[in-house]
Amino acid sequence: MVKLRLKRCGRKQAVYRIVAIDVRSRREGRDLRKVGFYDPIKNQTSLNVPAILYFLEKGAQPTRTVYDILRKAEFFKEKESTLS
Repeated sequence: MVKLRLKRCGRKQAVYRIVAIDVRSRREGRDLRKVGFYDPIKNQTSLNVPAILYFLEKGAQPTRTVYDILRKAEFFKEKESTLS
């Protein structure tokens, strides 16, 4: 099973990549694909929408934190408008 989860990148300041990763992998393990970027200090989000849609259609489950980030970025509103 694949999940969309955060992967820490920053050394001193916490900066995260949003990645598609196998459930059995550890947090810093090898990811399938990088699909976004999140900086909680600057409150910046960068998303690769086609890649996220691809993994969600294939059955990937976002973690609670990633789901909240996507919701704040109004990702699901964009998804509904593309489906209509």
